[in-house]
Amino acid sequence: MDHAEVLALYDREMREGARPESSDARIERAGGVVRHVGGDGGWSGVLWSGLDAADADAAIAEQIAYFGRLGHEFEWKLYGHDRPADLGRRLVAAGFAADPEETLMVSGTREQLVDAPPPEGVRIVTVTDRVGVELMVEANERAFGRDGSWLRDLLLARLASDPGELVALVALAGDVPVSSARMELVPGTGFAGLWGGGTVDGWRGRGLYRALIAHRARIAAERGYPYLQVDASDQSRPILGRLGFAALTTTTPYVYAP
Repeated sequence: MDHAEVLALYDREMREGARPESSDARIERAGGVVRHVGGDGGWSGVLWSGLDAADADAAIAEQIAYFGRLGHEFEWKLYGHDRPADLGRRLVAAGFAADPEETLMVSGTREQLVDAPPPEGVRIVTVTDRVGVELMVEANERAFGRDGSWLRDLLLARLASDPGELVALVALAGDVPVSSARMELVPGTGFAGLWGGGTVDGWRGRGLYRALIAHRARIAAERGYPYLQVDASDQSRPILGRLGFAALTTTTPYVYAP
């Protein structure tokens, strides 16, 4: 895999050529930025920018004013190779707060087509209805120790509006949810995004994380997606590295609350 070539493709398809995440959201191209304007309760932010030292501060001020008029909190999703090199410092100076840095990691889908069954007694089930959503939320809450209402709302909305672009999975030990994960399939691109992957304490280290990646890779390959993409935390980066994912750049959310 040519890392520079894949990163350029990712920028072109997933950032500069982004699509709205829901039917009531929209993508806008304003000057040197591409922004996502979320619908009711949806995510808003800057996905891509092509700026330089001469116009960066003006572009930042323009986005603050624009989302301020809408009353939206928004995020500037900054990647390590974005320009100017001090864009992060400029965002902080303008009032943004940086969330923890993550790493954009990519693998060829076919490289993940391995025999990686879940532990004995566990089955991976595709979520298609409210019952499955509740099981997935339960697994997520037990794995991460936080309220999963946001995930419930996301899954129910996506399954109702565009089920073909979302793959939601829950791993069941008998009838008990012990892990969950999802995959976003963006039409017209080469990337399937892997999200979630939380496993309940007591089931970690038994191959569920690997099994869920392999399961999603098979679905992505069947649907013609050549790449798997993850925004990896510091905890998941070494695991994904051992599984053959390559680190292409960093990504940091800078959040502005009006």
